Amino acid sequence: MAQKFGGKYSPDGHQQAPQPAPSGGFRGAKRSRVGGRVNLLFIAPLPLIWQAFTSEPVVMLQYLAALGVLLLAAWMTREGLFAQEAYDARKVARRPALPRKMLGSALTAAGLGLAGIAGHGPLDAIIFAVIGGVLHGFAFGLDPMRDKGMDGVNSHQTDRVARAVEEAEAHLSAMREAIMRAGDRALERRVDAFQTTARDLFRTVEEDPRDLTAARRYLGVYLLGARDATTKFADLYSRTQDAKARADYAALLDDLEKNFAARTQKLLLEDRGDLNVEIDVLRERLEREGLHQDTL
Repeated sequence: MAQKFGGKYSPDGHQQAPQPAPSGGFRGAKRSRVGGRVNLLFIAPLPLIWQAFTSEPVVMLQYLAALGVLLLAAWMTREGLFAQEAYDARKVARRPALPRKMLGSALTAAGLGLAGIAGHGPLDAIIFAVIGGVLHGFAFGLDPMRDKGMDGVNSHQTDRVARAVEEAEAHLSAMREAIMRAGDRALERRVDAFQTTARDLFRTVEEDPRDLTAARRYLGVYLLGARDATTKFADLYSRTQDAKARADYAALLDDLEKNFAARTQKLLLEDRGDLNVEIDVLRERLEREGLHQDTL
């Protein structure tokens, strides 16, 4: 972002302090694994279109069915990779309800089998299916098969947290989509920074579901209000370019980010206090046991 230069030789005659760089939305970001390999899965089956429309009707139907199954397999694989990234990003997470990558492997095998039947024969179809399914499995791996970080955690509490975080993530996604309509790159970065701060709160609540009660308003009411405010601002600013509305919305983002960060820190301090209490209680019990043994 452009910054006005200041110094003793500038018209205002004083040195301007440099502005601190804003905390962007890239803190803790990792490169997505959903990329070229998955895109190739959508492109690779397309030659079957040519094979279909240069064949007799029955064979054409088989080729088109194979094309549809392979495209479904590609989509299922991509969704499985997205689900695994969300799983890996959290310290506490449930395994995906539907093993999408493994289903993608099965669909790939089925699609290649259909193509083999259409162009060759049953034996070739079996070979294509086995090789295709195995290679798909090696290329993309298996889905997470167990819950992570949930040993000794009440399942009812974690379910409540999962639903609350899912709803909060939907609000953040709606905010991101809305601010894109405003066409202001600086505000898009500010929204990204706020989302990073909000997700810090999400992760804190996921690690200790008991914090949900204290954070429920932030995950629900406040994010819902932020989403609605962003939608209304984007609609107004895209039409009028109102500088006052932009300043008010930027101030709102500042307030939201500060409040969410403060709530996260308070929850962490409370968790530390709980830990200290547990340690003190355990030490007291150990001391009592030691005194009791000395008297024996």
